[in-house]
Amino acid sequence: MFLDSAIIESIPRFFTPVLLAAIGSALCERAAVFNIALEGMMLVGAFAAVVGCVYTGSWMGGIGFAIVAGAAFGLIFSFFGVQRGGDDIIVSIGLNVLAIGLTAFLLRALFGVQGQFEDPRIVEIPKVNLGPVADIPFIGDLLSGQSILVWFAVLMVFATHFFLNNHYYGLRIRAAGQNASALRSVGVSPERVKTAALVACGILCALGGAQLSISNVTLFTEGMSAGRGWIALVIVMMCSARLPWILPTAILFGLVDAMGFRMQGLGLPQQLTEALPYLLAIVVLIIAFRRKSIRQQALGQSDA
Repeated sequence: MFLDSAIIESIPRFFTPVLLAAIGSALCERAAVFNIALEGMMLVGAFAAVVGCVYTGSWMGGIGFAIVAGAAFGLIFSFFGVQRGGDDIIVSIGLNVLAIGLTAFLLRALFGVQGQFEDPRIVEIPKVNLGPVADIPFIGDLLSGQSILVWFAVLMVFATHFFLNNHYYGLRIRAAGQNASALRSVGVSPERVKTAALVACGILCALGGAQLSISNVTLFTEGMSAGRGWIALVIVMMCSARLPWILPTAILFGLVDAMGFRMQGLGLPQQLTEALPYLLAIVVLIIAFRRKSIRQQALGQSDA
């Protein structure tokens, strides 16, 4: 059977890093910050989580290091992109390149290896066992035995949606993106609001990286984010930063990613199976922009 319990069980592990990064990207999108540094933020988070585990001997230390690293990258983005008025795309590309070089350099400087680092001191994030639920066919495989970060990511979708639509600070983030001058007129700095969104995005992306390095596996590989930050960006663009749509879309990409690994076992080339999520992203983007173009043309004709 192609879609068996092993694939069902692996879906949350695949979609969680992308989902966390997509939530962070949605916050930046609402604050009118075009952040395409998700890939770099995930990569430094993955590396920092491994470093934290090694030096503290605890998965919580790994999470803490990842949070600090992600927040630092968010602040760097804010300094150059918000405070100094730099171009978001240029700043993002610079951060992505910095993440690749910095993690490769620190891998050699701290651990004396290159390419990949494994160590018994890397502690895996605990998994949540749901007891009797685990015995339910397929549902038990999907829900039970998943990392704490899987459940955190799902809860963050609903919490962020509520935050943006009902909370005082969430409304400020939306105002910073829609009418920054009005926000400034009531004594609130749009720059500070955008900085907060960037820091939150950095933390969420870094936690996605931690899911990769100390949950999905217990090692770090150079470039192990492997384009997941770009997939998260595509998801946000497809869903127009609407949180209720981001979750099912991320799950779809997780399913495709999981099926790709299964197809490798059936003898298909690795290059083809690894390209499947990106092919899906291109197809869905074409459909989404085509529908948007049709709606705009229909509106133009009705106005005429």
